[in-house]
Amino acid sequence: MIQFYAPDIAVTPVLPEGESHHCVKVLRRQPGDPVEVIDGKGRVYSCRLLEAHSKHAQVEILSYREQPLPWHFTLTIGVAPTKHLDRMEWLTEKLTEIGINRLIPLRGDRSERKELKTERLEKIAVSAMKQSLKAVMPKIDEMTPISRVIAETTASQRFICYCSDEVERHLLSRELRSGTDVCILIGPEGDFSPEEVKLALQNGFIPVSLGDTRLRTETAALYAASTVQIINQL
Repeated sequence: MIQFYAPDIAVTPVLPEGESHHCVKVLRRQPGDPVEVIDGKGRVYSCRLLEAHSKHAQVEILSYREQPLPWHFTLTIGVAPTKHLDRMEWLTEKLTEIGINRLIPLRGDRSERKELKTERLEKIAVSAMKQSLKAVMPKIDEMTPISRVIAETTASQRFICYCSDEVERHLLSRELRSGTDVCILIGPEGDFSPEEVKLALQNGFIPVSLGDTRLRTETAALYAASTVQIINQL
């Protein structure tokens, strides 16, 4: 069944405007039809459409079930947004499908993009969440200085993907331990600055490599998230 997203469904049983339009105008749902709604917080609601309004379709909640994420750790990916926004949008979609808990756009010394509006990324994440049959929306932060992320991260496993050979690195896949919270930082195309790497190491981050092939920023972030999920499924 097609799912609709309404984060406040438990308090206000009305679909948001975009979801209402899709339900009523695109799918031609009529009063009395069954509707399944997710709240992005881990609940799936079985509903019945009461009012087929294209801007505020009202539903009646019949029941709900808990649908938490299928992993028992927190995966945070911090990545410096790419110059071309479409690549960041693509990354957000794929990370949501593969499965992360939090996405932090990083702003650092060598960032190609200094500002980023998250509204578009959140819409893409909603679509990817529904497509991949999840009921939990990943948290997407506003663009945050790398130094703050480094200082405030409390994950038991903290990694910084660094290209330079000036710092000894090991493969991410060999450093990972399954079942524990993970934070991975991916730098811009110009890599992290030496000062940022030094700060990360001082705060318990482990410098890692993703292999011998040089990857684009968005590819590296997707590779890192995939590696974590695979290691935890073995």
